[in-house]
Amino acid sequence: MQGRSLGVVSENGHAPEDVRDEARVERLVSLGRALSDPIRVEMLGMMSGGRGCCSLPECGVPAEDQDAGICVCEFEAYFGMGQSKVSYHLRKLKDAGLVTEEKRGRWSFYSLKRDTTRVLLAETAGHLGLDTESGDG
Repeated sequence: MQGRSLGVVSENGHAPEDVRDEARVERLVSLGRALSDPIRVEMLGMMSGGRGCCSLPECGVPAEDQDAGICVCEFEAYFGMGQSKVSYHLRKLKDAGLVTEEKRGRWSFYSLKRDTTRVLLAETAGHLGLDTESGDG
């Protein structure tokens, strides 16, 4: 019987299409969780606009690194909250696939993953049966 391959009949009791649907639903749920907090929505807005505040030299971040991503310390200053709370919010955004983290020394910089965000939002619209071309809702 060598040379024959069998397709997947079921995986965890579901047909392969169901597994894909479940993965899509989980991505959409993760997106919903990420967008369920006003602070995270505002963080995304800050990242989509580029740089936040310009106080990085006071944090000791090298000047040549000030043009890529937003440092956790900037979010701390802007929202008036501690590093652990900021990191919690950023982790939710990262888990949803909306942002990317780049570590430079002891600092973490976050940027919006624009292409991934577009795909997730289009997938959400498709799942809800919304026509994103016409703007109908």
